[in-house]
Amino acid sequence: MREITFDIETANILPSLARQDVTRLELAVVAIHDSLTGEFSSYDKSELPKLWPILEAADTLIGYNSDSFDIPLLNHYYPGDLTRIKSVDLMIEVQNVLGRRLRLQSIAEATLKVGKSGNGLDSVRWWQEGLYDKVRKYCIQDVKITRDLFDYALEHGTLKYKDLKDIRDVKINTRSWREPKAPDAFTHTLGL
Repeated sequence: MREITFDIETANILPSLARQDVTRLELAVVAIHDSLTGEFSSYDKSELPKLWPILEAADTLIGYNSDSFDIPLLNHYYPGDLTRIKSVDLMIEVQNVLGRRLRLQSIAEATLKVGKSGNGLDSVRWWQEGLYDKVRKYCIQDVKITRDLFDYALEHGTLKYKDLKDIRDVKINTRSWREPKAPDAFTHTLGL
């Protein structure tokens, strides 16, 4: 089973009233971990044609806030429909249990004892300042954290978060994460 864990950083931000339309954002970089090769890589807009065949070969896309942010934004650039590939959005998995959204930082600190090196606004500023390698490294770090959280949830059936002063468990049902999606669910748009 080929799993692609991924994250996106943008080159701009939107006014708060326009936050629902992520397609108005400009893609800066996409970082991935490919379970087939075990490698991490990143792609800017000009490199997206190299990314599409990798995503099309995926059995599952894994992300954090990916169903409502990363996938819709990538679909703006992709000639097909990435929503047809099975996805596991860890933020939604947590939200389904707790009834509220938690930041990746909160889950990572409590579960993995690691923090992030910045945030999305820092990443936009770095991109605009021409610090492209810094943005790529930051995005890859988020992918590593997301992948480690995915693996932790598979192994333990929980993720952790900090609630005021206490670390609490979120029971996660991972049973369907590695079940294949129906074979007719995805039509490739690129020649293979």
